[in-house]
Amino acid sequence: MSLKQYLPEVVESRQKDLKAISTPERLLLGPGPSNAHPDVLKAIARPPVGHLDPFYVDLMGEVQELLRYAWQTKNRLTLPMSGTGSAAMEATIANSVEPGEKVLVAVKGYFGHRLVDMATRYQADVQIIQKDWGEAFSLEEVEEALLNHRPSILAMVHAETSTGVCQPMEGIGDLCRKYDCLLLLDTVTSLGGVPLFLDEWKVDLAYSCSQKGLSCPPGLGPFSMGPRAEAKLLKRKNKVPNWYLDVSLLNQYWGSDRVYHHTAPVNMNFGIREALRLLAEEGLENSWNRHQMNAEKLWNGLDDLGLKLHVPEHLRLPTLTTVVIPDGVDGKAFSTHLLRKHGVELGGGLGSLAGKVWRIGLMGYNSTAKNVEHILRLFELELPNFS
Repeated sequence: MSLKQYLPEVVESRQKDLKAISTPERLLLGPGPSNAHPDVLKAIARPPVGHLDPFYVDLMGEVQELLRYAWQTKNRLTLPMSGTGSAAMEATIANSVEPGEKVLVAVKGYFGHRLVDMATRYQADVQIIQKDWGEAFSLEEVEEALLNHRPSILAMVHAETSTGVCQPMEGIGDLCRKYDCLLLLDTVTSLGGVPLFLDEWKVDLAYSCSQKGLSCPPGLGPFSMGPRAEAKLLKRKNKVPNWYLDVSLLNQYWGSDRVYHHTAPVNMNFGIREALRLLAEEGLENSWNRHQMNAEKLWNGLDDLGLKLHVPEHLRLPTLTTVVIPDGVDGKAFSTHLLRKHGVELGGGLGSLAGKVWRIGLMGYNSTAKNVEHILRLFELELPNFS
């Protein structure tokens, strides 16, 4: 039996042309991923070990402690899900929601709608409060919604990647305790680059990703579950409907027992361990200040160029800025030009902001004054050609 029988002609003809992969040089200044730190890439390239090897088991503990530091939490169940940020997002829903339970989602952008979709798939009774894309919820609006809906869970996005809005969190956790519901928080575009205090804010469930503020490639989804959410998990009437993301099972692997659950992405955990080590070496406050300083430099420079920003300054994310595309400019053509000619990636708008804004990310390793100056220079020199 010949191999040719199983090899389509087009593939066979290309065999001679296929070479080892060579990736283009890119400066990733979009909504994510950001460029990975060189030391992180070196860590990922280390020879793998077994997922129950004593060396790896020790490293797992280090990753958990470093994640607790990054999130400013003591939550026992803090770990990186073996999947992207969306897997960690689904894990918060899968482990906390039971059929028929009321979940209130505060929607102010694309990823609020994703929370709605996920909660609906787990048969929650989903209620929604909404703000325009570019605004945030006030404490009074949140309390009114909790009083009216009386949910078991309030889910909201801290750093809305689609709009560049940072949701003020002071007092929201206290309201959730007052109305006896859990607080679930999306920190995908804030972890590592924006002040985050899970315990102080009384957040019960949180998730993030590896590829933005942590400057690690995509593939892991940091997840944290507080004591109140853990107690709710233990009282479930039925099993968590998602086996892969079931924290009651993962706890046995990431907890003290180290019981096999799945083959973890060992090298990705090498990478996130190094990324978190670099964050701890810099210091959280230093990282937060660096992101804020570079964001303000970007905002001032864009203003000097006569460009309008979509979000009021007091609500802007320092990790992601939404720039209004000027009238008469083909925003997609401009960003495509920057990518092809200069190797610089910008993001376009999502949902109701599609075609209306560019999204500029300054996250983790990419948040530098040099990168700010570079993108401002490109806007100054190239944008007039698209007007």
